[in-house]
Amino acid sequence: MAESTIPMPMPELRQLTRNRVYYGGSLTHRVRSSTLTCLVRNFSQFGAKIELDSSDWLPNEVDFAVERKHFSCRARLVWRYRNAAGLQFCDSSGFSGVVPLEWARRLRANENLNRQLRARIERLLTER
Repeated sequence: MAESTIPMPMPELRQLTRNRVYYGGSLTHRVRSSTLTCLVRNFSQFGAKIELDSSDWLPNEVDFAVERKHFSCRARLVWRYRNAAGLQFCDSSGFSGVVPLEWARRLRANENLNRQLRARIERLLTER
């Protein structure tokens, strides 16, 4: 009697588990001359699983962006299968050292709002 071979699951190699998400993303290559939209299905500090029409054209490195998260970085293709691919962020933190302009503007606006609120609290406390 022949033993049936049951395929073993692949070992988990990720350093952190990825959060299941449903974000729109974009991939660019060759100094932004080629752009493709994708669907981000899993996301972590170190990488992402994406889905697209075809993973055949993907080069080994791309610029990856998720506008909803205000996130962009250089990413390396780790695996591909049919219409899915796994990306590893090139910077270990997943973020480059440059703060996006929108973040800087938000920070400045929040710092101004914080100063206004502190001044208002001070006025309310002195009115007692």
